[in-house]
Amino acid sequence: MNPTDLAELIMQIEAEEQRLVLPRFDNDDAWRLGTTLTELARARRAPVTVDVRRNGQQLFHCALPGTSADNDAWIQRKSRVVDRFGHSSYLVGLRCLAKGSTFEEKMRLDPDVYAAHGGAFPIALPHVGVIGTVAVSGLPQADDHQLVVAGLERHLA
Repeated sequence: MNPTDLAELIMQIEAEEQRLVLPRFDNDDAWRLGTTLTELARARRAPVTVDVRRNGQQLFHCALPGTSADNDAWIQRKSRVVDRFGHSSYLVGLRCLAKGSTFEEKMRLDPDVYAAHGGAFPIALPHVGVIGTVAVSGLPQADDHQLVVAGLERHLA
């Protein structure tokens, strides 16, 4: 990816994070968001695992056919990036690339614990900030990210 395309993608994801802030978020909202994402994935025949958490507590989890325990591990690692940095796992990784490095080189965090790959997105509330994560694993990272964005957009609609 050339530097211009990378900069535009970073700006697009930053805008998504600003736009996709939820007005509220409780256990019922987690269920609805998770169900929405699962329905989108089924409609696309996407073999993904969907996970929704608030303050570290798993509120929704669904593994569709074609997934494995590896997808659960990816969700854990991507969600830890959101928890630590307060931004989507994809954005964190892309920002490192834009600075001429990789997440692993720049942050020096254990890659068995953290993965700055697309698919985990912050759940944020106005005047509060990030309170959780919504994550998908099973597709290429850009597609995982886009599925989460589509699910949040539908949930907010």
